[in-house]
Amino acid sequence: MADPSSYRPKPGQIPDSPGVYRFRDEHRRVIYVGKAKSLRQRLANYFQDLSGLHPRTRTMVTTAASVEWTVVSTEVEALQLEYSWIKEYDPRFNVKYRDDKSYPYLAVTMNEEFPRVQVMRGHKKKGVRYFGPYAHAWAIRDTVDLLLRVFPVRTCSAGVFKNAARTGRPCLLGYIGKCSAPCVGRVSAEEHGELSEEFCDFMAGRTGTYLRRLEKQMTEAAEEMEYERAARLRDDIEALRKAMEKNAVVLADATDADLIAVAEDELEAAVQIFHVRGGRVRGQRGWVTDKVEDVTTGALVEHALQQLYGEERGDSVPKEVLVPALPEPVEPVQEWLTERRGSNVSLRVPQRGDKKALMETVERNAQQALVLHKTRRASDLTTRSRALEEIAEALDLDSAPLRIECYDISHLQGDDVVASMVVFEDGLQRKSEYRRFQIKSFEGQDDVRSMHEVITRRFRRYLAEKERTGEWTDGENALADTIGTPRTDAPLTDAGEAPLTSSLKDDDGRPKRFAYPPQLVVVDGGQPQVAAAKRALDELGIDDIAVCGLAKRLEEVWVPDDDDPVVLPRSSEGLYLLQRVRDEAHRFAITYQRTKRAKRFRAGPLDEVPGLGETRKQALIKHFGSVKRLRAATIEQICEVPGIGRKTAETIAVALARAASPAPAVNTATGEIIDDEEPDTTAGSPGDPVTTGAPEERRGQET
Repeated sequence: MADPSSYRPKPGQIPDSPGVYRFRDEHRRVIYVGKAKSLRQRLANYFQDLSGLHPRTRTMVTTAASVEWTVVSTEVEALQLEYSWIKEYDPRFNVKYRDDKSYPYLAVTMNEEFPRVQVMRGHKKKGVRYFGPYAHAWAIRDTVDLLLRVFPVRTCSAGVFKNAARTGRPCLLGYIGKCSAPCVGRVSAEEHGELSEEFCDFMAGRTGTYLRRLEKQMTEAAEEMEYERAARLRDDIEALRKAMEKNAVVLADATDADLIAVAEDELEAAVQIFHVRGGRVRGQRGWVTDKVEDVTTGALVEHALQQLYGEERGDSVPKEVLVPALPEPVEPVQEWLTERRGSNVSLRVPQRGDKKALMETVERNAQQALVLHKTRRASDLTTRSRALEEIAEALDLDSAPLRIECYDISHLQGDDVVASMVVFEDGLQRKSEYRRFQIKSFEGQDDVRSMHEVITRRFRRYLAEKERTGEWTDGENALADTIGTPRTDAPLTDAGEAPLTSSLKDDDGRPKRFAYPPQLVVVDGGQPQVAAAKRALDELGIDDIAVCGLAKRLEEVWVPDDDDPVVLPRSSEGLYLLQRVRDEAHRFAITYQRTKRAKRFRAGPLDEVPGLGETRKQALIKHFGSVKRLRAATIEQICEVPGIGRKTAETIAVALARAASPAPAVNTATGEIIDDEEPDTTAGSPGDPVTTGAPEERRGQET
């Protein structure tokens, strides 16, 4: 626990102007980002007597080891910079709203020649019109199915569209009248684009125009005694009305607004948002967060606005935003919203009427979401806390291991030896911290030696990071004396682990590989693997990280320098957590090992040609039809392929000549010489049969 006075800036150093400040911990991680109208006044509040601070604020300032700030010219710039840094650094003490799910949107790809209607999740793309979010994807599909009667817009994928254009036959929707079939030329690109615009206008709430037009057409058809056409128009009108009924009118004046409500207690807060377009509720979403800082309702609203509109532009930001409490001060936030929309945005608290009544409905939803979240999480938090406490007690640790790293070795009879590192924090998976290793210091099967290499490489980088940030105190050359000089003749790892030089890039507080130590290292194995891991840590001079191993046979927990295992009860939550960690490491290692093996088996003679990428490989196979014909071609013929020069052609010819079979293949059943064309196994195109594979004698159990 740090003393805030040890890093408190000197009087007069902090400017009295708007800006954004960052607190960092001893590992240089950014743990809190804040903004202020006056940096001097705001930061002074953090360095008062600890007894006067809120408990969560006190925890933050005692966890921090330094503070820095950036001066900006206006409060709006401070708001923008604060949002950018929170997104970039993901500080642990900031309020961060996380969706409990990825909400689906109804999207129309207006950036394509023939726009497509589909369900989309995730980040929004430029040139795509979005409607929603919806609670369920099936609700979108039901709505679209009704609207396609009136607006037969394309809904098929690119593959289906191209196949229909190639064959000249539309898909089923084209035959039943729910697609205008632009793939076969029934409508032009311009006509289909106009149809898509009408679809978007209807979804945006401009429904009256289309209903009146269809009703007029139905009346005219009936007067002309075209009863079948009139009946179809009647059904179209009914479909549109059913689609409209799915979103009840809540505001009679066709308002475009977002209503945000907050339900909170001392530890957590839930936010609910209703998206109202054209007076109808078009979507709903919700977030729940831990209140890791002492914030008011207005501050929670401000964070919610940043989360909601930080990536939005134009009409995605509504004209009116209704909130339960205004941020303080409100002017910079309102100016920021106006800037993102491009026109004036009203940010206010509803006082009376329909909007006040709807806000009460949103608040009830927020209260229910908070109650449901606490009900779901209570048992989960209790179980995870109990598991960590049981592990700490069984292994005689000073505190619960909040960060656990587990390592596993995988290979197939000594080939393609790889290792995995998985990370659990607070008993939950931290997949962004997972890493993969290739074992390259030796050949063959030796799990103990492999484990020693992996642990050494992982914590060598941790020590290097400590030295880089100035945390190493044993002298300038202590790290080099302890861990030796890294190899520079060949990379140690694959793409999953950068070499030492690349891992030392200035992270400036961003999460980086191998930067933070675990409280517990778990290895998949028994005494030998545990001893190897412990020996690697001892050689690096690390004595403050606990090590244990979990053997698969009897689920025994082994600790260093102990001849007897620690036996946890079968019903123990601690044992269950260790099993989950071990099984996740095993899964991650085997997945990587299989990927490497499959890649090696798919390799062909063209893979041996240096500098020849997938594009030119495919061009060669497409030009000649097979590797056999390519092998028989002359250098001049190879040069005819686009992108292949004479030097490359000569290299290809030499590589294929070296890879040529010394003798023809023989069918042992008939005695015939097999002289068929070789299939395309080099280009690696999807769907091609893989004819190279592991011989039967190489198959074995994966470890």
